[in-house]
Amino acid sequence: MTNACGVDFGTSNSTVGFSRPGQGALLPLEDGKATLPSAVFFNAEEDTIHFGRDALAAYLEGSEGRLMRSLKSLLGSSLIDGQTEVLGRALRYRDLLAQFIGALKQRAEQAAGRRFEQAVFGRPVFFVDEDPAADQLAERTLEEIARSVGFKDIAFQFEPLAAAFDYESTLTSEELVVVADIGGGTSDFSLVRLSPERAKHIDRRADVLANAGVHIGGTDFDKYLSLSSVMPLFGLGSRLKNNTDMPSSYYFNLATWHTINLAYTRHAENQLKDIYRDAAEREKLDRLLDLIEQRAGHWLAYKVEQGKIALSDADTAQLSLERLRQPLDITLERPRFDESITPLVEKIESAVLGLLKDTGVNRDEVDTVFFTGGSSGVPLLRQRISELLPAARRVEGDLFGSIGAGLALDAARRFG
Repeated sequence: MTNACGVDFGTSNSTVGFSRPGQGALLPLEDGKATLPSAVFFNAEEDTIHFGRDALAAYLEGSEGRLMRSLKSLLGSSLIDGQTEVLGRALRYRDLLAQFIGALKQRAEQAAGRRFEQAVFGRPVFFVDEDPAADQLAERTLEEIARSVGFKDIAFQFEPLAAAFDYESTLTSEELVVVADIGGGTSDFSLVRLSPERAKHIDRRADVLANAGVHIGGTDFDKYLSLSSVMPLFGLGSRLKNNTDMPSSYYFNLATWHTINLAYTRHAENQLKDIYRDAAEREKLDRLLDLIEQRAGHWLAYKVEQGKIALSDADTAQLSLERLRQPLDITLERPRFDESITPLVEKIESAVLGLLKDTGVNRDEVDTVFFTGGSSGVPLLRQRISELLPAARRVEGDLFGSIGAGLALDAARRFG
């Protein structure tokens, strides 16, 4: 057995795995589960830090404190070198990521009964679209953070390629595969030749025909579902008495996981109270003020996320906003959701078409499209990608575990 692990630090969920003969690669990180939601909650009442499901539960139960989600989205953004106030103290965003990745490492080591100093980290094809320098800076920042928590030898692998390695372990013959990894923050694709014979090689560069990606993922689908179906009930799109539009910045901040806390600043609250006097539909702004005063933005975003997941299996989903002072029930509709995310899906389609164009591969030549990543379950997205590859079999991997398992295989090959 190797002492090297594979780390899938994801926007929504994270895993750690290492190759063990006769056993699954992924390690249990919380309550016997292999996934640890990428969330941190700073509990003001107890002055404690909570991670994963425990963090979400503490927040949703109403404990006073600060919830942080979509931590990976900080990489490649201007926020990464900044800081925020947590429990009355300044916290650098780099240190926030180090706390979470350190917790991942510690839990994995406890589950495996060994120390991990070597690791292959998954990374999106692009941390930052169309900016190679910023993209490399994001990878370098993640490497620095990983070293700060005790990893000594660090390599990186594209996440869709890691998922390809996991799928390859099930094959008996060669296939030309498009791996579609639709995660929380990015949609990434690899066109790769896979086979049992090729799997024996450490250097797989000749088997990778192309990689492509776009910075669109599940949190973006959450955002557009919220903006189209939920935020109008809080005043988005309403008018002021002077016939101008209600400013939209509050709603965009509240609909985006890593900017929710910007809606809670004193300046934003004071500005909103000034606008309230000129609002034509004050009952909607009452809901908005209630949400902000309760610091319940993450609760609402979590509700929307659950609604999105429900729409994967049904045409409608009910959202009960019982935490508001005036409780509200909302019916989410898949056609409206599909309409709101169509521009995003079209950009993802363009990435797939670009992948094929770069290699000269005809769409009918692809044997399999392998779906992984939690957001690959969005029906419109899966349908449109499948239509682009009409001759390909559709195979669904472990939506939350294929990347981590593939990274574990890669770690064993690289570090022995």
